[in-house]
Amino acid sequence: MTLPAEEVSLTGRSRARPAGRVLVDGGDAAGRNVRVLVVDDHRVVAESVALAIDLQPDLQCVGIAGTVAEALAMLLSQDPDVVLTDVQLPDGDGVDAARRLIDLNPGLRILVLTAHTDVAVMARAAAAGVSGFLPKETSIGAVLSALRRAAKGEMPVEGSVLSALLDRARADRRETPPIRVTDREREVLQRLSQGLDLQTIAGQLGISIHTCRGHVKRLFGKLDAHSQLEAVVKAGQLGLLPDLGLV
Repeated sequence: MTLPAEEVSLTGRSRARPAGRVLVDGGDAAGRNVRVLVVDDHRVVAESVALAIDLQPDLQCVGIAGTVAEALAMLLSQDPDVVLTDVQLPDGDGVDAARRLIDLNPGLRILVLTAHTDVAVMARAAAAGVSGFLPKETSIGAVLSALRRAAKGEMPVEGSVLSALLDRARADRRETPPIRVTDREREVLQRLSQGLDLQTIAGQLGISIHTCRGHVKRLFGKLDAHSQLEAVVKAGQLGLLPDLGLV
């Protein structure tokens, strides 16, 4: 029996062989597949992830980089939509690499693979503008889902991780000039801080997904954020998010 790509593990070989990737309308709004760059110096892991990605009709792995330098070069030559990167790389820190990648392409979505739940590292990553985090022991199915969510601008972050980040953000409360947000923007922010996706938020607030995205875009501008995660963490630092009993 042939098993789906979701049964591939991050540290093992695929149990399904591709019969050739079929391009269909999926991926981004332009109809192209979501282009993914995998950055990891563990070749077996990187190739397993790349294979699983290329088995999907809406995803495409455009390259594997083993170092920060290779990742920067591939960003310019391969034009990925999403980067999946390890934290520890031979020539640098994956978080610093994320910052440099986003500087080159502010619209880039970055997911960080973490072997340990280090709040300090994740806080740096959030401040750099990454979209989310994935534990190294996660399944390939979860990786593929996170890549799709990140490509749509969402933040794939476990509830417990998000709570820890917001606790740290509130502890690091900053005294800055006040930022004015509307009541509706505050409602969107609060629901983002609970890890809800935009479709769910729109449904709860009785607004269209297009309107919800508009509120998020304006929040990005006001908070000088590149991702939903960065916006939520900055909002916590600025006291815009009360303790809502997050999961």
